[in-house]
Amino acid sequence: MKVFGVAGYSGSGKTTLLERLIPRLTARGLRVSVIKHAHHGFDIDRPGKDSWRHREAGASEVMLTGAQRWALLHELRDETEPTLADYLAHFSPCDLVLVEGFKNEPVPKLEVHRPANGKPPLWPENPNVVAVATDARDKAHLPAHLPVLDLNDIDAIADFVINTLELTGQTDALV
Repeated sequence: MKVFGVAGYSGSGKTTLLERLIPRLTARGLRVSVIKHAHHGFDIDRPGKDSWRHREAGASEVMLTGAQRWALLHELRDETEPTLADYLAHFSPCDLVLVEGFKNEPVPKLEVHRPANGKPPLWPENPNVVAVATDARDKAHLPAHLPVLDLNDIDAIADFVINTLELTGQTDALV
């Protein structure tokens, strides 16, 4: 299982990029999973539903199952947040896990950088950034030592991920 990150500030287009990238990777025969880190609290359960009531009653884990999907809700309560490696251990086998967030974890990352957001780039301070995807027309402020990809050229980004992780030999669909 290979791991590749997509990092950038809120509003830079990370989720949109992944939404466009995943079909390109799966069309090439790769089995792709995604992990998204949320810096704020979130809940996929609804107050009053049975599973919510079980968690509120103190269950450490509640599994929701159905004919089309299942989800495991794990309450951390007073535990520290697990590492990326801890989370990855829960995934079923796949070719690639795309990671949104986890900026400081030591996995190769594509930085999504939009100068219009007014945020500084991550690449100068983050040694795990291996390329930058941007919509910038002026490339003067972008790194000379890293590949700079057009944020809208999803095929080029898919090629970069596949080549960087050396995924080409894993499936007959890749050419």
